[in-house]
Amino acid sequence: MNQDWRAFLDSFEVQFPREVLRIKEELNRKYEPTAIIMELERQKRYPLVRFEKVSGSEFGVVANTIATRQRMAMAIGVDEKELPTAYAERIKRAIEPEIIENPAFKENCLTGPDLDLTKLPILTHFPIDAGPYITAGLVTAKDPASGADTCGYHRMQLKGPGKLGVSLHSRQRLWEYHRRAEKMGKNLEAAVVLGVHPAVSLGSMALIPYDQGKFARMGGLLDEPLQIAHCTTIDVEVPAWAEIVIEGEILAGEREPEGPFAEFTNYACYRSTENIFIPKAIYYRTNALYQCITPGMCAEHNTIVAVQREGDVLKALKENLPNIVNVHAPLSACGLFHCYISMKKIAEGQPMQAIMTALSVDHNLKHVVVVDEDVDVFNESQVLWAIATRVQADRDVHIIPQHMGMGCTLDPSTDDLSRSAKMGINATKPLANFASSIEFHPEAKKKAQEILGNIGY
Repeated sequence: MNQDWRAFLDSFEVQFPREVLRIKEELNRKYEPTAIIMELERQKRYPLVRFEKVSGSEFGVVANTIATRQRMAMAIGVDEKELPTAYAERIKRAIEPEIIENPAFKENCLTGPDLDLTKLPILTHFPIDAGPYITAGLVTAKDPASGADTCGYHRMQLKGPGKLGVSLHSRQRLWEYHRRAEKMGKNLEAAVVLGVHPAVSLGSMALIPYDQGKFARMGGLLDEPLQIAHCTTIDVEVPAWAEIVIEGEILAGEREPEGPFAEFTNYACYRSTENIFIPKAIYYRTNALYQCITPGMCAEHNTIVAVQREGDVLKALKENLPNIVNVHAPLSACGLFHCYISMKKIAEGQPMQAIMTALSVDHNLKHVVVVDEDVDVFNESQVLWAIATRVQADRDVHIIPQHMGMGCTLDPSTDDLSRSAKMGINATKPLANFASSIEFHPEAKKKAQEILGNIGY
């Protein structure tokens, strides 16, 4: 598989030319590119967008690369409907990465007095934002204890030509690696990677033990070794086909305010770990493209989270329950907080087992709904219908109090310790003595479809 983001962009445009939008007019990097993406979002349109001219920068900007399931499925060579299942199966495999010498991103370098982050088209997205933000930066680093690599998205505020603010608010791998380095009195060497193949983006979401590397799991997703390259000024490796690589370190023992920022919840987030990243060098390909992920509650920000959530929950459920049909993390809940599970129930206790299993997979999940196999979990109206007609709250709704549950730091409803209540809803029918659902006569349904199709309806 070609792991070059540019090759993916070109291939996608050849196959789906109407799904690529090129904006040739020069745009102000403050608000204007984001306004176009959000207006398209309002129209429920999600084209891959190439902004060819952004004020004050020689780099073109690409947005919406991972805004649809179709593009992520295409990136790993599967059908869209198979994406969560394929993710769940492949991410379990580890294929060790392959080192590439002389990667393309080392064609150009800014260092010393020439190092200037403002030369990159770092966008200011919303009026609430504290400033310009890198939003598609995959931060790569190594565990000081085990040497395991990590690679994940973290928002980064432009503080000046030689400084970025970064929040490690997920409290997961990078936060823990920095904590360990800080305990040793060391800065954590890290690189910010921009412009990567969608399979790399999807693989970065993997939830795996902290002493195991993510690059090997990305290889499992690609079904071949991920091609990586050594950085020059730090002892870190990065995806070899990156467009832009910013090498530097996250400082130990230093903090300064970062944020607010328009987060995926559609609220301004003032919470931050307030870390500081100092670059040592900026490397970039000739005619490099700058990747942007539009923040706020938009498809590109949340769809990848939903796919990862579905895959991980599906994997955990199928290890414990043989009769799971499907899992969906809806964008209405930011792709993160709700999980809908359909199953062919054969014992009354199984929905509760599914609820507890799903909640144990990821602390960000708040509400889990289990429905029968006749309900399409990707059709939210059907899920709500099942809740409305199959649930009695005193019997079927189960609540874990807030003081007992860990939540998402970016969820504005959590408390100061980021704790969240959890809720499970059993919206399945009893195994016996329940009303039958209405069904169409199959032959009449087929004939109706033919008649309406013939007259253009």
